[in-house]
Amino acid sequence: MSESSGGSRSDLGNVVLIGQKPVMNYVIAALTLFERGSKTIVIKARGKSISRAVDTAEILRRSFVSDAYVKDVKISTETFTVDNKTRSVSSIEITLSKQT
Repeated sequence: MSESSGGSRSDLGNVVLIGQKPVMNYVIAALTLFERGSKTIVIKARGKSISRAVDTAEILRRSFVSDAYVKDVKISTETFTVDNKTRSVSSIEITLSKQT
């Protein structure tokens, strides 16, 4: 997630941002992207939501889109300062693609 902001708007259309909702909400969102013709999607999460992102990718891959595979996994740490204290938060990007 330490990427430059030079990406096009269409790149953002294939991203599922994981938060605090139930895992199936994110599975359905990702499934919808695949159903609309996306060949590749990216699942992104930070902090405590990382396990939910992994669950989302695995449920989607094993139960709903059998020809999907994990193309890439990127992990990083984001550092920021709040009230003069430096905080580090882990982040993950899981790229899923459909076999053609």
